Amino acid sequence: MDWLQGFLHGTLEELELARLKRQLTPLIPVGPVRALWEGREVVLFCSNNYLGLTHDPRVIARAQEALTKYGAGSGAARLVSGHTPLHQALEEALARFKGAARALLFPTGYTANIAVLSALVGRHDIVFCDRLCHASLLDGVLLSGAKLVRFQHNDPVSLRRLLAAHPGRRRFVVTEGVFSMDGDMAPLRELVALAEEFSLVVVVDDAHGTGTVGPGGRGVLAAQGISPEKVILTGTLSKALGSLGGFVAGPAVLIEYLTNRARPFIFTTALPPASVASAIAAIEILEAEPELVERLAENARLMREGLTALGISVPGETPILPLILGTPEKARRAQEYLLARGYYVPAIRPPTVPPGTARLRITVSAAHTKEEIAGFLAALREALAAA
Repeated sequence: MDWLQGFLHGTLEELELARLKRQLTPLIPVGPVRALWEGREVVLFCSNNYLGLTHDPRVIARAQEALTKYGAGSGAARLVSGHTPLHQALEEALARFKGAARALLFPTGYTANIAVLSALVGRHDIVFCDRLCHASLLDGVLLSGAKLVRFQHNDPVSLRRLLAAHPGRRRFVVTEGVFSMDGDMAPLRELVALAEEFSLVVVVDDAHGTGTVGPGGRGVLAAQGISPEKVILTGTLSKALGSLGGFVAGPAVLIEYLTNRARPFIFTTALPPASVASAIAAIEILEAEPELVERLAENARLMREGLTALGISVPGETPILPLILGTPEKARRAQEYLLARGYYVPAIRPPTVPPGTARLRITVSAAHTKEEIAGFLAALREALAAA
């Protein structure tokens, strides 16, 4: 054990010296975009709670009802005894919302990505992955044992060139719909066209697109007019839908296959009924009140215009607005300045983002007020001047 202790302490010291060591920050939520930090209320401009549904009374009531009726946990994997009518109802709601034939639930979006890639892809296959894809997608490819080829971010020309250089019988293209750290959308029309030309399978993680883009918040496929039949779609319940869990949506035969071959589904206890019920309620609210998505878009527009006035260009239309500051030290200083003024936006540093691109990952919610956005922008102006 002595060598292990030395390795652990040495690694932590290196992270500390590089200003990359991370630590947990206790926050007590007091609303969809507010929390208590060390006894003081702060406004969150970092959460993925894009529609504020975590604190919607209708969502909470549905969760409480399920907790009373079904208990705190599911007790087993879905194939053993963890499959309830609620789980089936949520899968049907997700399939309807996404326009897919069927959907399958997973404990998290992370495990949904790992499940799809490890179950479908083998060591003789090739996976072309956008260079900025989420860690869960990369981990799924690594678990599959397939050859990983990374193309330039959102660059179909780069992908075409690599396709010519890496022929194979079974090839996959993997991308995010809305990229979690940069907030831009994948050029799915071009990627799907390449897939049809080269007989590729496209996997799209729409974790940050669900509930935020497209008609009624139906996601990046709807935003770009692409049929769900053209891709394999993964997503999460833990961001705009305000709950917990992940899903895969696609053809019925795919869902049957994953039910029988996806290890993160077969060997994992089912989602708690309360989480499932709250997600059902969130989807119902989103379907009945598309103005929630419009409110989110308006707040994103206000924040983007405010950043532009500060000389910061953040193109796009999603609620994720990266402020690239370069070094971890500069990002941390900006974080601390804003926190002192009542705004919580943690610095995002390598390895979460590439070296030299440490940033504040600013996110807005439909629950933010115009006054909160204006106050944050004023504090940010001061923070940048001080940095």
